[in-house]
Amino acid sequence: AVLDAMGGFADAVRSGKAAGASGKKITDIVNIGIGGSDLGPAMATLALAPYHDGPRTHYVSNIDGAHIHDTLKGLSAETTLFIVASKTFTTIETMTNAETAREWVQKALGKEAVGKHFAAVSTALDLVAKFGIASDRVFGFWDWVGGRYSVWGAIGLPVMIAVGPKNFRAFLDGAHAMDEHFQTAPLASNLPALMGLIGWWHRVICQYPARAVIPYDQRLSRLPAYLQQLDMESNGKSVTLDGGAVTTPTGPLVWGEPGTNGQHAFFQLLHQGTDFIPVEFLAAAIGHEPDLKHHHDLLLANCLAQSEAFMKGRTLEQARAQMLAKGMAPAEVDRIAPHRVFSGNRPSVTILYRQLDPHTFGRLIALYEHRVFVEGTLFNINSFDQWGVELGKELATGLLPVVEGKENAAKRDASTAGLVGHIHRLRGSE
Repeated sequence: AVLDAMGGFADAVRSGKAAGASGKKITDIVNIGIGGSDLGPAMATLALAPYHDGPRTHYVSNIDGAHIHDTLKGLSAETTLFIVASKTFTTIETMTNAETAREWVQKALGKEAVGKHFAAVSTALDLVAKFGIASDRVFGFWDWVGGRYSVWGAIGLPVMIAVGPKNFRAFLDGAHAMDEHFQTAPLASNLPALMGLIGWWHRVICQYPARAVIPYDQRLSRLPAYLQQLDMESNGKSVTLDGGAVTTPTGPLVWGEPGTNGQHAFFQLLHQGTDFIPVEFLAAAIGHEPDLKHHHDLLLANCLAQSEAFMKGRTLEQARAQMLAKGMAPAEVDRIAPHRVFSGNRPSVTILYRQLDPHTFGRLIALYEHRVFVEGTLFNINSFDQWGVELGKELATGLLPVVEGKENAAKRDASTAGLVGHIHRLRGSE
């Protein structure tokens, strides 16, 4: 029912039927959310850019005022629709940005215009109504689903508006295909199970501290950030399911950048650093720009070259032979050759797909979700809670009046009090 309602609303916005208060068609969507209410849909919107034939889509997450300021300065209130994504409708970052957006609309169009320029993804209907959003513009989701697993439902509304309900359904169909594969495929050919087992082996047996995700696909440039939350918020735990202390390492540090950019940033460490960091490459056989096939061939050649280099490396003898063949003096070869040695035998996994279409993209994201579950099961932890985010949020509430100067910082620890004092001095308030 929610998916059908989303589709109807998306079609209405895309067609102009659900217009702004002045009757003008919506040209820009601004999704306001944080964590799973931002990372998933933002990543998906970029990944599916070739299928994006709806309004321009923007994402505001950070409570830093610069984020919403820089987003709004190029938009017109008459043609902008805000989607406020917050399960409880109390998330401080999201609601602060939403209130700023509402003030922006009211200043330009008047208070009565708010309802035409806002929608919500939430389960708190009373708070949504109080904000000024009508019930037919509210899309709910199960309160037991963590934000990082929510892109498939109402949290994906901005994606659906961008690419249309048909393409969004294809995205879901791809995920369903991976669900069925995970449920039915034999272990020896079960991709999520194999990736989970490899990840567990790397972390627990090999003691590798991190995992680099390198998509050789520019439109997957937000995938590493999305996987940081999916993986690290799920499996960054030190307590077992029964409440005891874990006895092995758990979730690794997950990070990455798109190739070939990463090659010119941190691949030095991956190839010759003292820590072995497994790498996961992702690449499409076919790009979406047929006139730029040479670009894509170069991209794939670089991806395969890196995979081969991590595996094979280069010995001292090979380095010396290469340098001598170029006519370098033997003394110079002796000096430089050790720096050109690559140990090799550094693990990597390469995931290839024909083209990044909605169905393939759905399969890919579901693959990573199930892989996280497999690793969490092997770690004997709960991959579906996130208590680690709570303490800082609780402390921030108490620190706000201290930062504002309404309460004395002396009640805090010496380190925090010192930092607050320095902030006040920098502001000229002391």
